[in-house]
Amino acid sequence: MPPRKRTPGATILAVANQKGGVAKTTSVASLGAAFAQLGKRVLLVDLDAQACLTFSLGVDPDAVEESMHQVLLGQAGIADIVIECDDGVDLAPASIELAGTEAVLLGRPAREFVLQGALKEVAKDYDVILLDCSPSLGVLTLGALTAANGLVIPMPCEMLSHRGVGQLLDTVADVKKYLNKKLDVVGILPTLFDGRSNHAQEVLADVGERYGIPVLDPPIPRTVRFAEAPAVGRSILATAKSSKGAKAYRDVAESLLPRL
Repeated sequence: MPPRKRTPGATILAVANQKGGVAKTTSVASLGAAFAQLGKRVLLVDLDAQACLTFSLGVDPDAVEESMHQVLLGQAGIADIVIECDDGVDLAPASIELAGTEAVLLGRPAREFVLQGALKEVAKDYDVILLDCSPSLGVLTLGALTAANGLVIPMPCEMLSHRGVGQLLDTVADVKKYLNKKLDVVGILPTLFDGRSNHAQEVLADVGERYGIPVLDPPIPRTVRFAEAPAVGRSILATAKSSKGAKAYRDVAESLLPRL
């Protein structure tokens, strides 16, 4: 593995789509592992009360003493909760307590900036921070978009997925106007792609033109290897490193390097 390099501040990428089942968590875990293999120091932040990212990296959410819930409420710093994972990444875990975090934050002023402030504590220690957002457009997702430099939107190559992307981009426009002028839409990441399907090919060809934003390449193929990886607490880059899915995520990570 190449030596890790430290930079003055991390590039923060939110990975978001309010539609569930779009391979969002898989993308965060896999891109994180790919960046680590490229010599980057990586922090993954789980902002979903379902804690799927936390579980996928071999950490039991029920056994976590402090999580992003405590961080967002000012009861702990991110550095206090970080866990080193086997894929060469650090994890700021989630727990079921996050389900109540939004309700608490709703009554607080400048709630959208809470995560941004928390990340400043550790930004100098990482090259890349990936934010795994919950499948909603609530306070936690708005906080992630406010804290991020860039947004990656995982989207299955299915026509119904278009509607969710359009709604998310409307929210992004509001965030850029009122909260974070520097937020850049890095691109749509096509997921669950079946190259044999004419429908998937048509959606892939249409999506970039429809929204006027980049489409990251290559598309991530549909494969059972992604479902198998969380069972051993690792990403597909460790469990099936020569698979098409692992190669696709490595290629996407390499294509993103100039943006970091």
